[in-house]
Amino acid sequence: MRRIWFLCLLVALSPAGALAQQARGGVTLEHIAMTRTASGVAISPDGEETAYVLSVPRRPGAEEDGPARTELHVVSRGGDSRGYVTGKTNVASPQWFPDGRSLAFLSKREGDETRRVYRIPLRGGEATRIASLGSDVSGYSLSPDGRRIALLAPQPESEALKAQRKQGFTQKVYEEDWRPVELWLQTLGDEAPARRLEIEGSVQSVHWSPAGDRLALVVTPRQLTDDTLVFARVRIVGVDGRELGRVDNPGKLGQLAWSPDGAHLAIVSAADVNDPAEGRLTVVGRDGGAQRDLLPGLEGHVSHVGWRENGRVLFLSQEGVQTRLGEVGVDGGGERTLLAAEGPVWAGLSVARGSGDLALVGHTPEHPQEVFRLGAGESRPARLTDSNPWLREVRLARQEVVRYTARDGLELEGLLVHPLERRGNARVPLILVVHGGPESHFSNGWLSGYSQPAQYAATRGFATFFPNYRASTGRGVAFSKLDHGRPAMEEFDDLVDGVDHLVATGLVDRDKVGITGGSYGGYASAWGATWYSERFAASVMFVGISDQASLVTTGDIPQEQYLVHMRSWPWENPEMYRQASPIAHAQNSRTPTLILHGEADPRVPVMQSYMMYRYLQLAGQAPVRLVLYPGEGHGNMRAASRWDYALRLMQWMEHYLQGAGGEPPSYELDYQLSEAAAKD
Repeated sequence: MRRIWFLCLLVALSPAGALAQQARGGVTLEHIAMTRTASGVAISPDGEETAYVLSVPRRPGAEEDGPARTELHVVSRGGDSRGYVTGKTNVASPQWFPDGRSLAFLSKREGDETRRVYRIPLRGGEATRIASLGSDVSGYSLSPDGRRIALLAPQPESEALKAQRKQGFTQKVYEEDWRPVELWLQTLGDEAPARRLEIEGSVQSVHWSPAGDRLALVVTPRQLTDDTLVFARVRIVGVDGRELGRVDNPGKLGQLAWSPDGAHLAIVSAADVNDPAEGRLTVVGRDGGAQRDLLPGLEGHVSHVGWRENGRVLFLSQEGVQTRLGEVGVDGGGERTLLAAEGPVWAGLSVARGSGDLALVGHTPEHPQEVFRLGAGESRPARLTDSNPWLREVRLARQEVVRYTARDGLELEGLLVHPLERRGNARVPLILVVHGGPESHFSNGWLSGYSQPAQYAATRGFATFFPNYRASTGRGVAFSKLDHGRPAMEEFDDLVDGVDHLVATGLVDRDKVGITGGSYGGYASAWGATWYSERFAASVMFVGISDQASLVTTGDIPQEQYLVHMRSWPWENPEMYRQASPIAHAQNSRTPTLILHGEADPRVPVMQSYMMYRYLQLAGQAPVRLVLYPGEGHGNMRAASRWDYALRLMQWMEHYLQGAGGEPPSYELDYQLSEAAAKD
């Protein structure tokens, strides 16, 4: 399931364990918990400066709990990075004003009742509020002359409804009491209030054309998750709200970008309504119309798009475990590669309007996401930021690309993180990490996070394997559809085939293999604990699926599941739904299983984990434990929840793959940071 993915960030062990690891020079869970990442790059018009968002995790147990804070930083072309809005703040969506002298950004600052748009000068001065509405601003776009701003915000609650809520009437009417995201235009510096444009539906994003006479919108029928995933469509409107054109794009939708002359709009789109993921690079005219695929037959997935001043389209293409930066003519001709699918994995792109220089976000096996710059005409990108200097002081385990053949002959690949140290040719325990989606994939970059702490596991003697099984992205549309109507069949056989390959190489101990993952990866973990129980000595299931029929009728994306996964409803094919449900095979389980879930998860409701737990407990064949996280959704966001998760994951794997096994380890944990980490 798309965006059924789960976040990978970071977390810690006990002081004694941390100090022991530090003595060996490897990565600790505390290191992972405090890892900073760069994102949201926006390069200035002249290419001299790049703004970016720096994610700064909170110290679990050492400061007020919550999600990572996000700061606004600017780095020069020479690598001088300066914090502009830092500390206890949450910044998003930096955009340059056309003159390059100041930046706009979204934030809810001290004293604000809602999230607003702020402006901060590049050469010194405080941030000032320039736009706000009656509810949180969710997105915005500056006009080409910088004098106007298009704003997106959910329709505010009425005063009558607010009064009712104060009286205790806080009921929710499921899938009916949604409020649309509205589009507003405001003239900056003008005392006149913003003007709302009448748009049918709910607006997800807005993109002002370079000519300043129109806006490209992404609109959904309703503000429901299913609609935002598979029913988002492109609409072109004038500044008066009048519709000028539309694009009836099929299925899922990705990035949009106007050409510099405003004559064309590039759209990353699904190939058809059953395509599991957007990834086709298409283009339409200024008034919309039929899409033209610029890269037909691409065995990859385009993730980001931009334009050169000469009208050529820039794109990032996820291809296998790497990404490629390329460009192509608006007619589909003259495609060429600017950065080959090797080196850093690219996860962000911004083009300087004047100079044509590029800012990129990239990560490698040696570091998380950082900011890079590629000057116009240059062939090698320069890394500009170093957000985690502690990495220079630790040893990293070796990471390699592994290719293997599935039992039916399909060629597959994955990523292997070796143990940091290995005694001769001794076989080692393996943690198999399964990605969500399944329309997602692992890339050959930084892989360690709170839910998959591979570099820490390496210090404990584990190998960690990240397979890109069939139905993953990065290998084209046909490959991503190979599991349609056949969940948990060949796609999960691919996981076991990958383990067998590593066993055959002499690295892995066949009897000491654990499986983990979140969302669809949690589904795979449940499958490994039941259908494939004889192959896994431990399973850690996170926000995972246990019963397919109840999931499609209780989760928030039934249409997405039907269109790009199941291709039938439970009443049409009940036996398929039953067979593909781990609870149907619970009586076969001999695998100790740890189940973890956010109680507020709308994507895979927590009942899925309740069911899995109870089925396994009643079967009584192996230890099972259920851990719930109040307030967390489809993946943990708060520092304390992430810390707890990583501790439990590694405790379970060490106990059953390296330790005595048998009865589960204590459910009580020592959350204390090492003294050094607490003071950092």
